[in-house]
Amino acid sequence: MRIIACLITALSLSACANAAPPRLLGPPVRPTDVVDYSCRSDADCAVKDIGNCCGAYPTCVNRDSPTFPEQVRAECAKNHMAGVCGFPVVQGCSCVEGRCSNRTDAAPSG
Repeated sequence: MRIIACLITALSLSACANAAPPRLLGPPVRPTDVVDYSCRSDADCAVKDIGNCCGAYPTCVNRDSPTFPEQVRAECAKNHMAGVCGFPVVQGCSCVEGRCSNRTDAAPSG
């Protein structure tokens, strides 16, 4: 339970940061309940909701990976946890060193 609390705390603290979220989100109900961030090309990535203690948290993950935002919200509610609300506006995804990464760069002006 301590590991889950640490993961949820880390996730809620990273809500406004651009750092990559932890690989395991919410309680590990099944061994398959892990979000996959792996990629070989940008086309392997998609923006999906991975959740946080405030609600939605869109981020780039493997396009075929399931996400578990309901588990994150349930764990937050169970432990009476709240997070820093907000998230980056994801402009797209890039595959960087084998991991899906958010593109938050603004479109060129002019």
